[in-house]
Amino acid sequence: MKKSQIYTRTGDEGKTGLVSGNRIMKSDIRIDLYGDLDELNSRIGYACSLLDTSFSREIIFLHTVQSALFDLGSNMACEIENRLNYKLPQITPALITEIEKEIDRMDSELEPLKNFILPGGTPAASAFHLVRTGTRTVERKLVFYEENKKEELPALGLIFLNRLSDYFFVLARFINKKANAQEILWKPRT
Repeated sequence: MKKSQIYTRTGDEGKTGLVSGNRIMKSDIRIDLYGDLDELNSRIGYACSLLDTSFSREIIFLHTVQSALFDLGSNMACEIENRLNYKLPQITPALITEIEKEIDRMDSELEPLKNFILPGGTPAASAFHLVRTGTRTVERKLVFYEENKKEELPALGLIFLNRLSDYFFVLARFINKKANAQEILWKPRT
């Protein structure tokens, strides 16, 4: 019987391989970080599954975002000195600009915020609020990684994640607006 391509048994002792072939412990913060990128990508996929066809433009763009998250993850899975050797895909300034344009397009249809809002609304909007907070978590971990490993981050990785969290916030609001779901304002308890 031929062995499956899915399991390799190479990680059975708690180590995994980087793009370069070097083996490191699965507990390394690098592995934790690109595992979080993978989890974020999966959350986006789930949130997309809650959107109907009236959001086809957003779904297509979200697939671009998911691919870019894989690009960032592949860079995190490779030591900085080896990234150029493997010609890994990079986050580009054009993608950052595209995210900003999408934010501006959706935001132009929304009422300006004068108060904080509570995350929620429709199931899809609520899912994208979770995606937003997950993005912020990965962003914080990326900063922690750079500070502690003293390794330069993939170019534009932090800007990409920072812009994405803004995008997901506006997208959640946009989804709620299209569904006529009322935003609930934060009322501080006194």
